[in-house]
Amino acid sequence: MQMQSGTMAVVTQGASRPAPALPPPPLVKRFLDYLFIECGLAGTTVTAYQRDLAEFWACIKANGVEPADISIQHVQTHLIELQRRLSVSSIARHLASIKVFLRYLHAERILPRDVASLIESPKRWRTIPNVVRYEQVEAMLMAPDPADDLYLRDRSLLELLYATGIRATEAVDLTVAQVNLKLGYLRCMGKGRKERVVPIGQPAIQALGRYVEILRPRLLGERFDTALFLSRTGRPLDRTNVWRLVRKYAQLAGLSQHVSPHTLRHCFATHLLAGGADLRIVQELLGHVDVTTTQIYTHVDEARLQQVHRRCHPRP
Repeated sequence: MQMQSGTMAVVTQGASRPAPALPPPPLVKRFLDYLFIECGLAGTTVTAYQRDLAEFWACIKANGVEPADISIQHVQTHLIELQRRLSVSSIARHLASIKVFLRYLHAERILPRDVASLIESPKRWRTIPNVVRYEQVEAMLMAPDPADDLYLRDRSLLELLYATGIRATEAVDLTVAQVNLKLGYLRCMGKGRKERVVPIGQPAIQALGRYVEILRPRLLGERFDTALFLSRTGRPLDRTNVWRLVRKYAQLAGLSQHVSPHTLRHCFATHLLAGGADLRIVQELLGHVDVTTTQIYTHVDEARLQQVHRRCHPRP
C-alpha cells in the first residue's frame, strides 16, 4: 500500500475517534489520519497509537531530535525509560506503534533510513486469558434482577456477549438492523472495519427479542436512534457502561476475580473449544486475522486438563 504525503483531514463521521487532551503535532496527525482513512483502522486503535506516540514524540523533542534524525539509539533510550514503569507487554505495544510510525516516516522520505527494520520486538510470554467456569458464567447471566427497570437490557446484553464473543466496542456499535433474530445471527464490524457474521443462540435471541419489543421503545421515547443498546436516557451505551454492567453482575454472582466484557469473549472461545469446536471456526467467529491469536485458547484448555490430571490421577 502506497503512503501519500500531505496533510489529511480528520474524518469525524462514521467511526468515532475520541479527542485527546492535547492535539498531536502536525506530522503525527498526518500519520494518524493515514491509519484512520487509508488503512481503515478503528478509531479506538488510532487513539491507542496516538497515546503511545505522544510519549515517544515528547522524548525525542526533549532531547532536541528532529524526525529526520531519529535513530535506533533514540528508540532504545525511550524504551529504557518505559522499562521503569511498564510491563513487557505494554512496552511491546509502544514499540509496535513506534515501528509503524518510523516506517511511515521512511516511506514519506522524511526519515532517510528504515530504522524500524533494525529494531527487534521484545519477546513476550503469552499470558493465559482470564476465564471463568461455565457455571460461574451462568450465575452472572442470571444475576440481573427481574424487578429492575433495565433488567431486559442488561440480561440481553450479557447473553449476547457470551453467546457471540463480540467485543464491548462491537456490542455498543450494533444497530437494530444488524441483528436478525428470526434467522439467529448478527453482523458486526470488527477491527480494521472488517465485517463478520456471528450466529446467536436461543437464550440470547429470546432475551434480545423481549428487550427490543418491550424496553427499547420505552427508553427511546420520542428520539430516533439506530443503536441497539440504549442507556436510561435513550442514548447509545458506551464501552465504559458495558464494562461497569459486566463488573456489577460479576460481583453480584460472587465472582471474586477480575471480570470484564473481554472475559466473556474469552469464555466464549474457551468453552467452544472445550466442547469440540474447530479452531478455524472459532477464529472466524472471533474475527481474528491470524489463527495463532486464537491458539491461546487451546492453551487455556490444556491448563484445565492439567489441573484435572493433578487432582484426579493417583500419581500426579
